[in-house]
Amino acid sequence: MATSQLHCLQSVRVSSPHRLSISTSQLHCSQSVRVFSSCRLSISNSYCHVRKNFRRKTNYLVYASTNNFYRDLHLQSKVKTVLDSVKWDDKGLAVAIAQNIDTGAILMQGFANREAVATTISSRKATFYSRSRATLWTKGETSNNFINVHDIFLDCDRDSIIYLGKPDGPTCHTGAETCYYTSVIDLLDDQQNGDKFPLTTLNSLESTIVKRKGELEVPQTGKPSWTRRLLLDEKLLCSKIREEVDELCRTLEENEDKSRTASEMGDVLYHSMVLLALKDGKMEDVLEILRHRFSQSGIEEKRSRKILG
Repeated sequence: MATSQLHCLQSVRVSSPHRLSISTSQLHCSQSVRVFSSCRLSISNSYCHVRKNFRRKTNYLVYASTNNFYRDLHLQSKVKTVLDSVKWDDKGLAVAIAQNIDTGAILMQGFANREAVATTISSRKATFYSRSRATLWTKGETSNNFINVHDIFLDCDRDSIIYLGKPDGPTCHTGAETCYYTSVIDLLDDQQNGDKFPLTTLNSLESTIVKRKGELEVPQTGKPSWTRRLLLDEKLLCSKIREEVDELCRTLEENEDKSRTASEMGDVLYHSMVLLALKDGKMEDVLEILRHRFSQSGIEEKRSRKILG
């Protein structure tokens, strides 16, 4: 194998009993080129040639690899164009923020350089650049709490980055779900900081419901909260969900204004979330299911339910 530069997004694999030879002035790949026994594959600057005496199975493997090779070169060019558009600072870095794709929670913030972003694109694992150690690091490489990246966003000035993904576990080294759990407002009000996270409205409501559920075993004097009553009375809860769903439908049937529809939808969400908490479910699980359904039609989704059933 002769080459002055080797860099590719995927590996090229050729197996026995032939020989692999690569001769080019610049071959871009991101992983390894694996050679077994004596397969022969010739790659020039502009094309890839497979010798005719390859067996059918070997031909298939090699052609698949060369197709990947051309596809990866095209992707490599696109990645370079995107990275060239980022406004890296004088140290070649940009702020990189990891965000939970389902809850919207900001998980952590670090820095990334060109190689870190390119690695994130190819591995789909949130990768950063450590300024103190002057090296790349992937979140989860020691804890296994990876952040599985589904998309990457650049801001309007192209000087900061968002890794939008799904964490495998707690993001913070303290074991917290997110590194952001210190409220400045609480500090100013001399309140003790605990597990208070920057949650979306929906997740903040869920947090309150779960807290009420955790208080069920604690004796309470005075009138119980509505949430507590619902958690303690399943029949009441189910009747309220049916009632609120009916009222939501009536806003359409009776042509009520959108503010009324929004109000009834809020009631449906709240009561449904109480039931979800009672069943030890999480809104994050629901949102994940909805996200997976984005790529399939309703007919396909219903068909998959029947198959699983």
